[in-house]
Amino acid sequence: MTHGTRSGGPLTEVPARSGRHAVVVGGGLAGITAALALADAGVRVTLLEGRPRLGGLAFSFRRGDLTVDNGQHVYLRCCTAYRWFLDRIEGAALAPLQDRLDVPVVDVARPEGRRLGRLRRDALPVPLHLGRSLAAYPHLSLADRARVGRAALALKGLDPADPALDARDFGSWLAAHGQSARAVEALWDLVGVATLNAVADETSLGLAAMVFKTGLLSDPGAADIGWARVPLGDLHDRLARKALDSAGVRTELRTRVTAVSSDGGGGWSVRVPGETLRADAVVLAVPQREAHDLLPAGALDAPERLLRIGTAPILNVHVVYDRKVLARPFLAALGTPVQWVFDRTEASGLTDGQYLALSQSAAQDEIDEPVAALRARYLPELRRLLPRTRDAAVLDFFVTRERAATFAPAPGVGRFRPGARTKAPGLYLAGAWTATGWPATMESAVRSGVGAAGAALGALGRSRDRLPGFFEEAA
Repeated sequence: MTHGTRSGGPLTEVPARSGRHAVVVGGGLAGITAALALADAGVRVTLLEGRPRLGGLAFSFRRGDLTVDNGQHVYLRCCTAYRWFLDRIEGAALAPLQDRLDVPVVDVARPEGRRLGRLRRDALPVPLHLGRSLAAYPHLSLADRARVGRAALALKGLDPADPALDARDFGSWLAAHGQSARAVEALWDLVGVATLNAVADETSLGLAAMVFKTGLLSDPGAADIGWARVPLGDLHDRLARKALDSAGVRTELRTRVTAVSSDGGGGWSVRVPGETLRADAVVLAVPQREAHDLLPAGALDAPERLLRIGTAPILNVHVVYDRKVLARPFLAALGTPVQWVFDRTEASGLTDGQYLALSQSAAQDEIDEPVAALRARYLPELRRLLPRTRDAAVLDFFVTRERAATFAPAPGVGRFRPGARTKAPGLYLAGAWTATGWPATMESAVRSGVGAAGAALGALGRSRDRLPGFFEEAA
């Protein structure tokens, strides 16, 4: 059997290249990235994933003739690590960025014909790039717009890495800087809930400052939005597998790791059902609770702290209509439970009608509601939001639920997020929940994978020269 993706059968059947061997546990974005970065540096790598696919929580599945993403994922131009990942798997053209930030925001509480506002940028330096858009933003009063500008300037002066900021909540900071409840709803939470998966009152000021400073106040184009025009599985599974195979990574699906332990000779034993793999280095690129369960004694001073990193859900509502009801690729909504609506028609393979996906972050109150209750709530809201739906027939309605979609960015979470290195030589951690400085995004996952690979390369005596330029930040 040759190197490449395989599923089932003894791992020892696969002939190994000589040299140092690293095992990466977990085939989400963090694990894929760690495996690629290690292999690019000449390390022999085995990637183990318990599911029958790669991609972690950013994946696709089939539903009849549709290819459905489990949730809508976007990234920004400032997400340099995820952009590197797309380039590395040769998928950048399939997930292009906007030429210039432009977010339609519809407020259903306003009279029809006066509901649309836009958040967009000009080709001007920061912070003038958003000045004209905010000055004309109809969903805020003139006084609110002026206070938003002053708060943005104050935010620009904060250091997101300051531990004192992590202990404070963003909502209190906004209130102390003159932000009304309407400004929080129509601007700060509009952006923050989608990127942080929490409302301002439940978000670390440090993480919020990082998001807004990096996305809106660092570079004029930083917040330009990109998203996949194909199913996520085409990127994070198919193209990722191809890249891993080309790099010589041995990818094992449906292979769940049951234990990780030191072999007593400076190496590691990784146990899977029926056999044990030997490794010089191990990267645990799995969710924090799974990492906690796999960590050997002494690897972290207080491993129970990983269990204090909470999780937050995201609910996705999927609706297929018999006709086109939304002319734009996406929009954000106010005055309704609906948060963001995306047109997934072309990406899903639908040839007639239109398929909309509603991304509902911070969905603690709805994540376990039955489909019938969600249908009764969201179809009328879509009729309020999109007039063309009023004459359209609903051909399909279903939901996808990620109960632990992200780590919860609660105040104080920063002190629980570990770095890539553990106290056990040769054992490293990766995942969006580790100490990347970013919230739980695809960007954070990729940064963590590169950070873990960089730490491992140093211990393995391999050069870090081929790591991407953002490695120092990630480490």
